[in-house]
Amino acid sequence: MRVPVRAEHDREVLAALLRRDPVLHAYQLGDLDDFFWPYTSWFRRGEQVALLYHGVQPPVLLAFAAPADLPELAALVAELAPVLPARLYAHLSPGLEGVLGRWYRVGSAGAHHRMALTDRARLAGVAPAGEVLGRGDLPELRALYAAAYPGNWFDERMLDTGRYVGVRRGGDLVAVAGVHVHSPTYRVAALGNVTTRPAVRGQGLAGAVVAALCGRLVTEVDHVTLNVRCDNVAAVRLYERLGFTRVADYGEHTLTVLDRARQSATSRSHAGSTTRP
Repeated sequence: MRVPVRAEHDREVLAALLRRDPVLHAYQLGDLDDFFWPYTSWFRRGEQVALLYHGVQPPVLLAFAAPADLPELAALVAELAPVLPARLYAHLSPGLEGVLGRWYRVGSAGAHHRMALTDRARLAGVAPAGEVLGRGDLPELRALYAAAYPGNWFDERMLDTGRYVGVRRGGDLVAVAGVHVHSPTYRVAALGNVTTRPAVRGQGLAGAVVAALCGRLVTEVDHVTLNVRCDNVAAVRLYERLGFTRVADYGEHTLTVLDRARQSATSRSHAGSTTRP
């Protein structure tokens, strides 16, 4: 019997489904938290879940499944695609981008690893360093990202979690590690916005600041995860040295709807006679 796609509004139901693989679904579990919940729309088909996060522009679609469950998730995505926004950013298990290609022009934003902290002994072997950052550090933090990590996604609200750690040299902020997700309620965290000023790279500051942050996180959550581009070899090696293990691969993609793009072009071609300057 065909299982329909439905909007899901029950957090307990969603949490039970996502906790079957809390590392693969760490971002989605974190987005059940009150901090993110108002910006989310959830859909499921049987036991598979897709999340549309609309707290940023363009909205972000997250759809992950283990290989054995991918056909059911692909069916969910196919039924959902016609009603999704015209422009999206997407994090997808491999193969789902092909499903969306029927409705969207799909651009690759890179293959990524999902990694999880699995060896705390390695983490303990790295000396931590850094101080907790807050809202008062926002101007310095923005300046650091502009110089060392341009184009990164940074939600300044995450500073309110107290889970951004930075290292200063000569009074200047030179290295930072933060979180994209932090939910003691759902027992997950995802590292993000990790960077070091180019002039001081290679001195172990990134490892030290990540170690300091993880030292705090492991007392609050069961799963510490992160996303990293597959081709960022230096970062992958750093995280492996800190005790992280690759647990899944996924792709990040830009999506622009095909039909509406053509309709928009047609509309513009007639705009001179129907719209006011």
